[in-house]
Amino acid sequence: MAISDSPEILGSTATVTSSSHSDSDLNLLSIRRRTSTTAAARAPDRDDSGNGEAVDDRDRVESANLMSNVAENANEMPNSSDTRFTYRPRVPAHRRIKESPLSSGAIFKQQSHAGLFNLCIVVLVAVNSRLIIENLMKYGWLIRSGFWFSSRSLSDWPLFMCCLTLPIFPLAAFVVEKLVQRNYISEPVVVFLHAIISTTAVLYPVIVNLRCDSAFLSGVALMLFACIVWLKLVSYAHTNNDMRALAKSAEKGDVDPSYDVSFKSLAYFMVAPTLCYQQSYPRTPAVRKSWVVRQFIKLIVFTGLMGFIIEQYINPIVQNSQHPLKGNLLYAIERVLKLSVPNLYVWLCMFYCFFHLWLNILAELLRFGDREFYKDWWNAKTVEEYWRMWNMPVHKWMVRHIYFPCLRNGIPKGVAIVIAFLVSAVFHELCIAVPCHMFKLWAFIGIMFQVPLVLITNYLQDKFRSSMVGNMIFWFIFSILGQPMCVLLYYHDLMNRKGKAD
Repeated sequence: MAISDSPEILGSTATVTSSSHSDSDLNLLSIRRRTSTTAAARAPDRDDSGNGEAVDDRDRVESANLMSNVAENANEMPNSSDTRFTYRPRVPAHRRIKESPLSSGAIFKQQSHAGLFNLCIVVLVAVNSRLIIENLMKYGWLIRSGFWFSSRSLSDWPLFMCCLTLPIFPLAAFVVEKLVQRNYISEPVVVFLHAIISTTAVLYPVIVNLRCDSAFLSGVALMLFACIVWLKLVSYAHTNNDMRALAKSAEKGDVDPSYDVSFKSLAYFMVAPTLCYQQSYPRTPAVRKSWVVRQFIKLIVFTGLMGFIIEQYINPIVQNSQHPLKGNLLYAIERVLKLSVPNLYVWLCMFYCFFHLWLNILAELLRFGDREFYKDWWNAKTVEEYWRMWNMPVHKWMVRHIYFPCLRNGIPKGVAIVIAFLVSAVFHELCIAVPCHMFKLWAFIGIMFQVPLVLITNYLQDKFRSSMVGNMIFWFIFSILGQPMCVLLYYHDLMNRKGKAD
């Protein structure tokens, strides 16, 4: 069977067939003309020879050759109007061993699932639209007029002033590096001064937060800013210390690194979307202004969507709940499951707004080239893979300034991982407990609980050898069980604290 005989090819070659139809007709016409000319030239021979049987045999042979040529041309150049020679019953319809598209062995092999993805999007939009309409009909418009700005926001000015004074600490770190570069102070003094500067950069916002009865979001923003400054200061001090060590070894003939303390490099590092200091970064050639405007519009839209979900869904669910560790178990499970979906939506919007929109906007304005702020963490098969892929700036900082320094100092790999999670747990607790003005250690326990979860999910992944099983376990632990439980715990503890204070 020729390739053109297949009906699949006919659909895709309709244009070529129609364009070449005239050439096929000319070829057939020329064959007929040659045949008729040959027959006419041989007509006198039939009359002279009288051998009619021989002439008839020759005519039959030429006629058969003509029909075979016609059939070959028809098979080579099929068209939509002539179906005499396409997909004949004698042609086999089954020629290869094939699997069904949804078979387990073929579902992920060279197949596009764009249609199923579009179906999921349509169903998701339809279902959530119905839930939004039902919620508005049942509860009305719950978003307060002071959601974005209220009179209480004016009382947060001490936190705002604290944010404005935090750049003093990077400036102090720069002065220390300049002094050690000129050999005015020794190496132990440098380490001591950097420890004082970085520790003060965190304690100062903590004290301001605890002394001011500010809004929760304002306190979280200040603590996040302070933690970022602390991470950058540690990276700045650690990197310069390493470059000084290499410079001293270079004087002995090993290497020749370029060590320079530049205020311009430090200023760019403090505003760049990275936590790892280096003297230069890959840069893009220009700023795409129209692209930045589009990303800002998306940022405003998704931030408003987060506020709508929080005010319209999460707050009523949490306010109508009981403490998950003190009430009815079945009721607590029902509240956690009901809270899991809107909480997941808010978390995904937060991730998209910060890690994709805001960091890319900042990188575009600063022409920062390395924009791998996250990887495909949604495909994570274990908890370990999730923590390695979802927040790349923090992951690179942990690997560079905690994990490998621990290994180089002889600390076992497992202990180094525990130390990295311990640092992460401390800062998670600071960012949540300090704005809430209470230390229940729920965030700290939740992060440290990731260590046994890493071992469990790695074991399950090795046991089942299936990426789908590991990914489903990750999503269940992450979105169904973990985050909604933390939201309920902190909300009820905060309400209990306010009740006692009143």
